[in-house]
Amino acid sequence: MHMKIYVKTFGCTLNKRDSENINGVLAKAGFSLVDESEADVVIVNSCGVKSKTQNKVVSYINSLDKDVYVGGCLPRMLDLKKLTPKVKGYFDTNSILKIVEQIKESVFENFCDEKESRIGKPIVRTDKDVMIIPISSGCLGKCNYCSVRFARGSLKSYSVKDIVKEVEDNEFKTLYLTSQDCGCYGLDIGTDLVSLLKEVVSVDKKFIVRVGMMNPEHVLKMLNSLVALYKNEKVMKFIHIPVQSGSDKVLKEMGRRYSVEDFKKIVTKFREIEGISISTDIIVGYPTESLQDFEETKELLAWLKPEVLNVSRFGSRPGTEARKLKPLASQEVKRRSKELN
Repeated sequence: MHMKIYVKTFGCTLNKRDSENINGVLAKAGFSLVDESEADVVIVNSCGVKSKTQNKVVSYINSLDKDVYVGGCLPRMLDLKKLTPKVKGYFDTNSILKIVEQIKESVFENFCDEKESRIGKPIVRTDKDVMIIPISSGCLGKCNYCSVRFARGSLKSYSVKDIVKEVEDNEFKTLYLTSQDCGCYGLDIGTDLVSLLKEVVSVDKKFIVRVGMMNPEHVLKMLNSLVALYKNEKVMKFIHIPVQSGSDKVLKEMGRRYSVEDFKKIVTKFREIEGISISTDIIVGYPTESLQDFEETKELLAWLKPEVLNVSRFGSRPGTEARKLKPLASQEVKRRSKELN
């Protein structure tokens, strides 16, 4: 049977790399990778970080009139069967390399608790100039608003040796090191991000490396050595450090383990680097956010002047502590959001 398959990706850079791996194992098994219109089967690599994205995913699935398999973060977060009955199978983020068997054997649910490294596995890249390398899966956070940790689980870092080999074995102009939280890389295997970056930039070829999102909590512990590495010509002068709120009270209630002063210390140090671009995220309208808390966030942003600002209105996610809290009035959340955008 010569099956034609299309992989639709929602969400982050890590998801994009997962889709490249899904395409890789499918191509290796002899399936044809085609556009959606030609496909017999559509694989949806879903994202569940926000309700808005979840709704987009469900709406897309329901618009299809062909066999659908759904992977990514959503299958572990909620019972998709209640939202969309027309799915032939589900798989979680730990089972992407088993997708061929799932399709051939028409397995309905393919969930696995054991994490398998993506490094060195078949891959079909979407951009010949860009190489995405996942350095770990999962995180060490316990943020009260986040349901991605239920989908991706606790931290599993891939070995420095394997990551460096992937850098050596592929051709690209830009390297994206990606993870749910690059900041905690290696803390489960006795190393850290600085050690990995040193090895990566010492690979003898011409490229530039962009480091993915880092939780301020972990950046703080390696601040001086990380800033020193960022001065290397091979490291892109871009850092994504999501602060989420300018209020220490709200940060504590969110389960974020750093203070506003900690964040300012990080930013001040990174601003020493000429041409640095700082990206941060803000959650507006967390259920416990008072007007005073919101003013503190505005003050922090006025001080920070980020080159990139991602503002999200709070939306409760399945299984999170924040879901138990009484939400703020939606009009008020909308008003605050507009003040920042």
